[in-house]
Amino acid sequence: MLMRDARMRYASVRKLTEDLAKPLSDADATIQSMPDASPAKWHLAHMSWFFETFILRDHVPGYQPYRADWPFLFNSYYETEGPRLGRAARGMLSRPSLADILDYRSAVDAAMDRAIEQLSPEALALVELGCQHEQQHQELLLTDILHAFSLNPLECAVWPRQGSPCPGDPAPVIWLDGPQGMIEIGARATGSGTFAFDCEGPRHTALLHPHQLADRKVTNAEWLAFMADGGYEEPRLWLSDGWAWRQTQGVRAPFYWMDGAHGWTSFTLSGRHPIDPAAPVCHVSFYEADAFATWAAARLPTEAEWEVAAAQHDPSGGNLLDGPGDIRPRPVHDSPRFFGDAWEWTGSAYRPYPGFSAADGAIGEYNGKFMSGQYVLRGGSCATPRGHMRASYRNFFYPHHRWQFMGLRLARDGA
Repeated sequence: MLMRDARMRYASVRKLTEDLAKPLSDADATIQSMPDASPAKWHLAHMSWFFETFILRDHVPGYQPYRADWPFLFNSYYETEGPRLGRAARGMLSRPSLADILDYRSAVDAAMDRAIEQLSPEALALVELGCQHEQQHQELLLTDILHAFSLNPLECAVWPRQGSPCPGDPAPVIWLDGPQGMIEIGARATGSGTFAFDCEGPRHTALLHPHQLADRKVTNAEWLAFMADGGYEEPRLWLSDGWAWRQTQGVRAPFYWMDGAHGWTSFTLSGRHPIDPAAPVCHVSFYEADAFATWAAARLPTEAEWEVAAAQHDPSGGNLLDGPGDIRPRPVHDSPRFFGDAWEWTGSAYRPYPGFSAADGAIGEYNGKFMSGQYVLRGGSCATPRGHMRASYRNFFYPHHRWQFMGLRLARDGA
């Protein structure tokens, strides 16, 4: 990456994060609504800690930390970096204040601006990793804010709704024949000109059997039909762990849905609104997605099937975030669409590709150590920043998670 490009890239990413946080008060930014979520204030600080630690501290001679005691607060999961505040305790940080955190960001930004022209190619690669890391946290910032605001009885909107939805009936599903035989998936080797996280490679061969993928995601209308047909009450549709989770949690609809006098509604970053039948369903767990697929006489695609199909489409074509606004899935389009709206659960476990090797040092803890007990999601969501999507991108969550914008596309065997 050229120095000028690196400076512009860094500044653009950092500005979007702060734009997203502008509507929040100090109280909004401090609360932690559940252990899986983090306060907005913590996200803002952690992203700066990443740049300060792995670039300024490690690659700029004489750099002095902004606060020597803050790495304990804002390290996330890097064991190599020493002890840290427990994740579930992040919401106890009434101080430093939001203003203090924004001052910290400004100081790190100023130091990065002074240093960036002297950075080595190795350090510049870490700048891009840090920008990609911050883009991941931009999405987490939004989904964590959504969860926190959903627990407020006032159901306040973060942003006003932009425009009015145009409800309609989704187009019938078209089944697309996928390739079969030996194919290649995964990110190409470093130096190909595009960024990829380490877990996206190495590129390797995979065997595909005859299969078809739906040309679009499952919609709210189809999910309502699943519910009306007793989908949440029929144990034969569910995996054993999923059925136990559904019973324990009392789940009977997607997350944020509520049934009222005027029908089903969903809570969004612009407040509560009626369900749009044509929009892709989201905020469903892997367990729910798998049960729906069984009900529909189909299955979830493998990540190899998904990637080969998605590689033929433009990642910039989805409803992706490029600034504050009304973040919600939009109605599906007539043409096949693989990026944006909602992440798509696959049936593939999050495990290393053949030949995977984690990087040395703390950076090696970024992805590899989480390759256990989680499932892969593909495609990005309406809260994913523009330019952050690619066909090889592997997101991953535990099967019960659903506070992210998570949906599904169906697959089936045969041609």
